[in-house]
Amino acid sequence: MTETATVTLNEPVHDNGDSHTNGVHHANGDCQTNGDLQDAFVDRVPISANTPELVPGLVDQVASLGKVASVRDHTDRTTLLEAARSLVYALETPRGAMIRYCWSQSTLYASVETGVDLGLFAILSKDEKPKSAAELAKATGADPVLLARILKHLCAMGVILETGPNEYRRKGISISLSLQRYSDAYPCMTNCITSGILALPAQLKKDGYTNPSNGKECSFQRGFRTDLHFFEFMKENPEAASQFNNHMSAYHQGRPSWMDVGFYDVPSLFSNVTQDDVLLVDVGGSVGHDLSEFRRKWSDAPGRLVLQDLPDVIAQAKTGQLHPSIEAMEYDFFTEQPIKGARAYYMHSVLHDWTDDNCRKILKGLVDVMKRGHSNVLINENVIPDTNAYWETTSLDIIMMADFASTERTEAHWHQLVGSAGLKITKIWSAQRGVESLIECELA
Repeated sequence: MTETATVTLNEPVHDNGDSHTNGVHHANGDCQTNGDLQDAFVDRVPISANTPELVPGLVDQVASLGKVASVRDHTDRTTLLEAARSLVYALETPRGAMIRYCWSQSTLYASVETGVDLGLFAILSKDEKPKSAAELAKATGADPVLLARILKHLCAMGVILETGPNEYRRKGISISLSLQRYSDAYPCMTNCITSGILALPAQLKKDGYTNPSNGKECSFQRGFRTDLHFFEFMKENPEAASQFNNHMSAYHQGRPSWMDVGFYDVPSLFSNVTQDDVLLVDVGGSVGHDLSEFRRKWSDAPGRLVLQDLPDVIAQAKTGQLHPSIEAMEYDFFTEQPIKGARAYYMHSVLHDWTDDNCRKILKGLVDVMKRGHSNVLINENVIPDTNAYWETTSLDIIMMADFASTERTEAHWHQLVGSAGLKITKIWSAQRGVESLIECELA
């Protein structure tokens, strides 16, 4: 045993002056037991900053960025935000983090969802004028005492602004929550996502901590007490399905699209394509958001655009605002692909719903109809980096683990998966951290 024991804390650990035979000897001659040292850690670590050595550098970084960053510029804003978030994590104590994880997140969620159900945010966001808790209670029909308690928590967690005692006004997030496209995210998670995530620890323990691989025997079924796969469950719960679609729409808003100039070389798809040829098949393309975007951004593109999904979804697409030039086709991607030799077969956030075995079936169905030297596959999905992964992507990975027994994949995983189906990746096109890449594949 060495003569000195080093404890990395904000302040030194001293013993109580007692002498013990089974002790740790310090350079000053004091003797401290292993038990005392453990007690010191227990007493001091939970109330000390997590990584105090990082604080000075992060303070300088935030201050420097704050002087030059434009909050209207996405890159500037997110760079400053991530530096500020890192500073908070460095300053936060383990005790503070524990309370934040265990208390604030679940209670905030419950408060926001209650506010959504009451129509609170729509009332609060009508104008910039501050509104009292009593006024808001009268407008929503809620018990004044109850609502005042919820409003205080919403304020404490940054959802609304406090302008005086029991008086509040709107801010950006509360304005967004007044719109169903955004507010649907909260009942959506309650109705079809969160219970599966909360059941994940018990399910993993039951399965001996093996990686989930069966979408009909995962924590989703445990959490929602059902035998149905997620998609079967959604079919029987149309309200949850509608909320889910709104949530996904809001999730994708404002994010770079592979169709944008400077992301992917879209004109490269146009070579050797006539007006009668199929340019792009959106496999499992829901109600056609992506193809409609493509038609808007590339109105002069040659060839046909084909939307494929299950009958119920296609029926919904036809009643929506699908561009008349887009062909809507009923199709199950586990069956034979009816469109042969298209220039590109495109899938957006499809494969992350499925295990590798099912993904191989989907991809092999495309391999069988591709024309060598002409057809390619475009996979619009997350590619998790080996380091510095983004929290939105890792969060989604855990959601997919819990509710689908599937995964967000790394670059190595993507190469292995597409290779096993008879394809090879020619290039992975990326725009910015945390945004889905475009994985371009051709026949191997």
